Amino acid sequence: MPISKRAEPALLTDQVYSALHEAIMNGDLPAGTRLRIRDLAAQVGTSVMPVREAIRRLEEAGLAESVPHKGAVVKGLTLAELVHVYDVRRLLEVEAARLGSQHITAADVAAMQTELELMRTAITEHRVVAYLDHDEALLTILYRAAGNPVLVETIQTLWSHCRAYKIVGAQAALDGPADDSLWRYQHQLVEAARAHDGDTAAAVNTDSLNDATARIKAQLAAQDSSAA
Repeated sequence: MPISKRAEPALLTDQVYSALHEAIMNGDLPAGTRLRIRDLAAQVGTSVMPVREAIRRLEEAGLAESVPHKGAVVKGLTLAELVHVYDVRRLLEVEAARLGSQHITAADVAAMQTELELMRTAITEHRVVAYLDHDEALLTILYRAAGNPVLVETIQTLWSHCRAYKIVGAQAALDGPADDSLWRYQHQLVEAARAHDGDTAAAVNTDSLNDATARIKAQLAAQDSSAA
């Protein structure tokens, strides 16, 4: 049937897209990596057509871009662009935390607690990607409780755009002196959600994202100083 003939390539494209997306999210394909169509096709065991379409979808999602004389590469963000991303994250995630804490169920708070414990295990074992996955899972539970799926989808898209930076930042924190900076804010969010305290949850997210933005601005200032 004509439908099945169209569906099979689409299914292959979905599979290739998922594989490439996962590789970008876990750092196996860092920013700047060239996405050579024939090489990727050989790696995933398909023809070039599904790979080409998957790369097009990555470009639409803002995770890849076309660079002259290189072709498609995994897209990165400059530090200046990251500041803008974190400014938008603060606008959205502060309100998502406020609303989510006001409406969250006991079962969802328990799920957040589980993700927090898995985060702390990942920290102990120095598994940076697992740490980020559980961090984002914890926040997603809270934000979904706000009841606005468009808000959650928009926030998750912003997470994807700054994932490479988050991997580098979390790895640096894991490699540094032991402290509670990697889980303190999440613990406070769980407690605010448990108490249905929207104002405290909003304040916690404000502090967390302000701290992250300050670190990026410090790196940007150091970069500018070196260039000068």
